[in-house]
Amino acid sequence: MPEPIIKLEEVWKIYQLGKVELPALKGVDLAIQPGSFVTIMGPSGSGKSTLLNMIGALDFPTRGKVLLKGKDISLLSENELSHLRGKTIGFVFQEFNLFPNLTAAENVMLPMVFQGTPPGERKKRAEEILKSVGLQDRISHMPGELSGGERQRVAIARAFANDPEMVIADEPTGNLDSVTGKKIMEVLTDFHKNQKKTIIVVTHDPNIASYAEQIVNIKDGQIIVNHNQAAKVLWTN
Repeated sequence: MPEPIIKLEEVWKIYQLGKVELPALKGVDLAIQPGSFVTIMGPSGSGKSTLLNMIGALDFPTRGKVLLKGKDISLLSENELSHLRGKTIGFVFQEFNLFPNLTAAENVMLPMVFQGTPPGERKKRAEEILKSVGLQDRISHMPGELSGGERQRVAIARAFANDPEMVIADEPTGNLDSVTGKKIMEVLTDFHKNQKKTIIVVTHDPNIASYAEQIVNIKDGQIIVNHNQAAKVLWTN
């Protein structure tokens, strides 16, 4: 079996509120293999967001280890971690987080600027990815001129801009109707199947979970279910 792209070993995350300690994660062990499609489910306050931050190497554990491509993130400098994360992980957010004064293409090009990609290559790749998500006619449009589903597809294109190995999507269909949400999941599934990308989707929606090969359920800061399944798309309106 290949080395996990991300591995959590006995991870605790404890927040300090005055003299009170609030454990958000309690000894979590989790390994995510390259090329897998994983959904993380759990009720509000379960530790989903904290777990997402650990998987995305956006935060450090209080105790335990987070290994990104075999490297302990707590031992990396800020620059080393930023570079490794920028090359390895793309993020999709529920709120789209697009810059309103930039075109769809310019939004997609932005992560490539931080990785030092030459301007000509940035433009070409942005246009190619936008075409791959069905937005070839929206390349020069501003976010305000796009529908919610189109904006989310721009956000997905941006997440794949630096050709990351893994993309983490936080409630990517949360602000969309069910029909549009299904289209967004199909876009993510295409990247998974055709480009062998690792996809991690955080959701509360069982319809979304049906797309995954691995389902992780978290409750009260602990993983209570972690099982593999044959992906069955059982979308219901």
